[in-house]
Amino acid sequence: MDRLVGILEELGLPFAYDHFAEGEASEPPFMCYLLPGSRNFAADGQVYHKINEVRLENYTDRKDLGLEARVDDVLDAHGIFYNKSEVWIESERLYEVLYSFEWEAL
Repeated sequence: MDRLVGILEELGLPFAYDHFAEGEASEPPFMCYLLPGSRNFAADGQVYHKINEVRLENYTDRKDLGLEARVDDVLDAHGIFYNKSEVWIESERLYEVLYSFEWEAL
């Protein structure tokens, strides 16, 4: 996952795995990333090819098309095929732009 962390560092935004610890929350924009599951290839009861699901969550307090384009460009530059969705989180007063993709585990 060092390569994934490197990509996040390249974006220049504060980031954390899953969430920021209490008292360490960053002002938006910021990102969280998760590895919620896998889609491994297996045969004969053995995993031959490990594939992690990855979710990058981009949080902003206003719609920021420039930031989204920057994230798109970085993922594109690294050859990552992703799907993107968006939701407004009323209770947090934040937009979440979710990037979902698969990552080959080494």
